Parts: sequence; C-alpha cells; structure tokens
Amino acid sequence: MRAQFENLIILEVSFPKGKIQVNLSDGRSVALPLSWFPKLEKADQVSLSDFELSPHGHGIHWPKIDEDISIKAFI
Repeated sequence: MRAQFENLIILEVSFPKGKIQVNLSDGRSVALPLSWFPKLEKADQVSLSDFELSPHGHGIHWPKIDEDISIKAFI
C-alpha cells in the first residue's frame, strides 16, 4: 500500500463550488467537500488559492491558514 502512495502525486488543485478537487498522476480527479476541512471551509478564495504542493507532490500546504492535507485524504 505504501508504494502505491509513493508513485502517486498531486498534479493540480482547484476549488469548484464548496469542494477541493485534485488531479492525480494516475489520471484520477477526486473532489471532496470543503466541510471536511474546517480551516479551508472558513478561508476566503485568496487564501485558498495560496497553496504549495510538497516537493514530492504528496501533500498540499496553505501557509496563510496553516493547513496541510496529505494525498492520502483523497484516496
């Protein structure tokens, strides 16, 4: 199972209405409700858009709202 995550990376992040969506390196597109992530749900659009992908593409970090989400949340 661990090797499965090591080969998978987040390519893109977007925020369709009320959701966070990631496009993954295996072709999947996964969307989750922002309500699952209270800090993201409360954030404004500018803060949501200010994110960084981890160096290996296994996570997302929002410096302004101090939130981190692992790729595992989307699998």
